Amino acid sequence: MTARAADRARYDRATAHLDAPLALVDLDAFDANAEDLVRRAGGKPIRVASKSVRCRTLLERVLAKDGFAGIMSFTLAESLWLARSGLDDILLAYPSADRTAFAELAADPKLAAAVTVMVDDVSQLDLIDGARGEGREVIRVCLELDTALKFLGGRVRVGALRSPLHSPAQVADVARAVARRPGFKVVGIMAYEGHIAGVGDAVAGRPFRSRAIRLMQATARRELAERRAAVVRAVRAVVPDLEYVNGGGTGSVQHTAAEDAVTEIAAGSGLYVPRLFDNYTSFSGRPAALFAQPVVRRPGVGIVTVLGGGYPASGAAGPDRLPVPYLPEGLRYDPQEGPGEVQTPLLGSPADDLLIGDKVWFRHAKAGELCERFDVLHLVEGDAVTATVPTYRGEGQTFL
Repeated sequence: MTARAADRARYDRATAHLDAPLALVDLDAFDANAEDLVRRAGGKPIRVASKSVRCRTLLERVLAKDGFAGIMSFTLAESLWLARSGLDDILLAYPSADRTAFAELAADPKLAAAVTVMVDDVSQLDLIDGARGEGREVIRVCLELDTALKFLGGRVRVGALRSPLHSPAQVADVARAVARRPGFKVVGIMAYEGHIAGVGDAVAGRPFRSRAIRLMQATARRELAERRAAVVRAVRAVVPDLEYVNGGGTGSVQHTAAEDAVTEIAAGSGLYVPRLFDNYTSFSGRPAALFAQPVVRRPGVGIVTVLGGGYPASGAAGPDRLPVPYLPEGLRYDPQEGPGEVQTPLLGSPADDLLIGDKVWFRHAKAGELCERFDVLHLVEGDAVTATVPTYRGEGQTFL
């Protein structure tokens, strides 16, 4: 029996009393992935990206482990919710225009002390000030650096379109503007190198593309390490008591951690290890989050149909954004239908061994987005469900 077949047998036994659709997290794999992230971080603390987990129980589980400290959140409303639940070190990774939440933040000393907001434009400070109302708490600010690799005077760029702040002088100018402004304090710098951390460098069947990606990433790492260090020096000249410099992502943990200028690493997807992390040479993990759909039809030889399953991930639309049939091994989509809203035909010889009501296990393309489809996660240890816990959605929270 292969390792994957053994996992299928465990998951089927653990959930035999549960009807699909359902989602589970294999805690043995989850914990092993957490340990691997800590190893790769080389002693630097890991700030957990909540968007990649979206379950408070699992966020609390990983934060209880040595090597993890703090949350990287994705909306301001989520940040306030987490702070009210007792978490006290939350970095909002994206700028916000949520005036209601800013008013709450500025009016509550505990929230203001727990939450740091992202800024890359002075006009964002204007929005916050306009939303304060009577609130006069000091707002903690993190500045985001654009990590893109640029060529030909900026006419060619590789990297996500995020912050407009690219040079040390640009970041330092915004730091000075924040420092001069009453009611704000710069406490950190963040730089997410998505073109390194979020792009696989071993694309199956594409050796030339894979080599080109590895070359690009090596070049980008060198350029960013030099520029990030210069940015930190420039900002520290304005803000000597800077608390942290955050960088990285699951796919670049060990490379980013090697930079002296970086004080902490961001990661989250590496806990679940969705399918987008199958194409990396820098690390390998154990798939920990899966969902099951029930077989409801057997249209013919080598074909079964499962209920639902059309759960595409965000990003540029394409096959790499689709979940993949994972267990039993050897199933594939019908290219004419793909994963459907209500039904999904699956092709392959394993279909002939599946009965009505059997479970087919899938892996989502990305990590936390799976939790927007399910209100609970069944936590599996060995071949038993040891707990069933709510996702954000299960707690009535849909932040984005």
